[in-house]
Amino acid sequence: MVCLGNICRSPLAEGILLQKAFKAGLTWSIESAGTNSYHTGEPPHPLSQKVARLNGIDISRQRARRFTAGDFDVYDKIYALAVDVVDEIKRIAGKRFDAGKVDLLLNELYPGTNMNVPDPWYGPEAGYHEAFKLIDKACEAIISKYSILNSQYTMSQ
Repeated sequence: MVCLGNICRSPLAEGILLQKAFKAGLTWSIESAGTNSYHTGEPPHPLSQKVARLNGIDISRQRARRFTAGDFDVYDKIYALAVDVVDEIKRIAGKRFDAGKVDLLLNELYPGTNMNVPDPWYGPEAGYHEAFKLIDKACEAIISKYSILNSQYTMSQ
C-alpha cells in the first residue's frame, strides 16, 4: 500500500487489509510506504490512528518508510492510493518497475476508472473517515477476489 507520505492513507490501508486478511485466514505480508521521505520514521497521522481505532484497528505501531525499487522484489502486488503515486513509483523503480504488479487500490472496486483515494492530510477529520470507508470497501474486494482465487487454486491441486 503506497501513498505520498505514508502517514494518512497507506497506513489505514495496511491496517485494514491486515485485519481482513487475518480474519479470512490468509497469511499475507502487508506493509505500507510513501513515495517521499518527509515523514520517515514517524507514526501515522493522529487522525488516521483515531479513525482506525474507532473501527477496531490499531495502527499506532506503524512507522513511515519510503518506497524503494527493491519493493518490487519483495511484494507480489503494489497498490497505489493515487495516480500521482503510481507515477512516483515508476520514477523510483526505474528499470525495475513491473506494471503487472502495480494498480490503483480503487480499481479493485471500480475497475479501470483510475480513481484516487482523496488525501485527507489538508482537511478536517471527516476526510479521514471518508478515506477509511473507501479503503475498507476496496480491501474487502481484494479479500473476496483473492479468497476465491485461493480456493480455486487449492481445489485444482
